[in-house]
Amino acid sequence: MQLTPDLLLRAYAIGIFPMAESRLDPELHWIDPDMRGILPLDSLHIPRKLRTKLRKGVYQVRCNTAFHDVILGCAEPAENRPDTWINPVIERLYTELNEMGFAHSVECWQNGRLVGGLYGVALGGAFFGESMFSRATDASKFALVHLVMRLRRSGFVLLDTQFNTPHLSRFGVVEIPREDYRKLLTQAVSTKAEFYSGMVSAAELESFLQSTTQTS
Repeated sequence: MQLTPDLLLRAYAIGIFPMAESRLDPELHWIDPDMRGILPLDSLHIPRKLRTKLRKGVYQVRCNTAFHDVILGCAEPAENRPDTWINPVIERLYTELNEMGFAHSVECWQNGRLVGGLYGVALGGAFFGESMFSRATDASKFALVHLVMRLRRSGFVLLDTQFNTPHLSRFGVVEIPREDYRKLLTQAVSTKAEFYSGMVSAAELESFLQSTTQTS
């Protein structure tokens, strides 16, 4: 059976998502972790140095202006990630979801160059973070903070990170059992929310930063 964008959305609605074994693997496998990573939207932790960068506007942040380029960036080999689970099938499906209005990118730009970002899928009031990348220091972290700010503004109630890592846990990501996750998911997908992709004022950013937890 060929995987379509509609089938992919139905899978997200019940708590499963696809991954490939490697960039060159043409097959996709359904993933349903026993423990699920989520970032509570009211519990974001932001390191002090990153706050300074955010206030200075080191990177210009845009949404949905270079979605396919963000996926390609996430698929690039990196020092700590020699291979990736993003194959050409993933590229096609999520680009189609973006064209349908269900997938979104948060992009960091510097001097006209894309230097980092992330992408994910929005369904109701749930956002499923897929992958992120950086070509400049802290660019993906910058994008993550802006993602949370936009999700809160838009009325989202769940940010699913799929897994947890030491890097993500610094920002407040926690793991919860599958059954607990599915209860949150059921409520979230029935919540009305529309992803905000516009510009954010300095005053709005400052207000958001004041509402979050500062870490060293």
